[in-house]
Amino acid sequence: MFSIKKKEYSYVYKNGLILVFLFLFIISLFGQSYNGWIEFNDFLSDYKQSPVTYGYYLHSGHFIQATFENWESEFLQMALFVILTIFLRQKGSSESKSCDEPIVDPSELIPHSHSPWPVKKGGIWLGLYKHSLSIALLTLYLLSFILHWYGSWLNYNLEQHLKHKPLETFLHYGSSSRLWFESFQNWQSEFLSVFAIIFLSVYLRQMGSSQSKKVNAPHRQTGE
Repeated sequence: MFSIKKKEYSYVYKNGLILVFLFLFIISLFGQSYNGWIEFNDFLSDYKQSPVTYGYYLHSGHFIQATFENWESEFLQMALFVILTIFLRQKGSSESKSCDEPIVDPSELIPHSHSPWPVKKGGIWLGLYKHSLSIALLTLYLLSFILHWYGSWLNYNLEQHLKHKPLETFLHYGSSSRLWFESFQNWQSEFLSVFAIIFLSVYLRQMGSSQSKKVNAPHRQTGE
């Protein structure tokens, strides 16, 4: 008997999605940092201060705040989306489980030959692994929020120093309207984007996308 040889795919083909988004992330981060550096030096020139180098700018509150302010909102919305889709449903959306699907499927915990090692190990390792995605996203959110807070505080105190005004302590700054304005303006945009993809995927299609139902699927069909 002849065995059918399994088709081999290149590394790039098999990992194209993450590679493209990683590339876009690096390009965007450089674009943000470069233009932020120019803007920051323009700001310093208004106060008759010497311009800073690009390397120095990457340690500044201006860069840290702007970067992690955005990361914070991204990880928050992803964490909430992962967690809320466990319990909540949206009929007709490709982003939701079907309305009659159970909250959890116990069969997922049964180890198979190709299961990840925590599933085979069981116990506390399985307990952590079965919630590892939400734990990782919430941890990244908290770290990003703290770094946003830190960068915003540094940037605020620099402005206060240049204006010869009193400086703020790190903890007291945590209750400032400026910090929370920065957070909420990003959170609302992320929640809107999640609402949009959930709602629009009920009625609209994108042929070939894993995030869309099939073109000929009825609006009432829930799930991909």
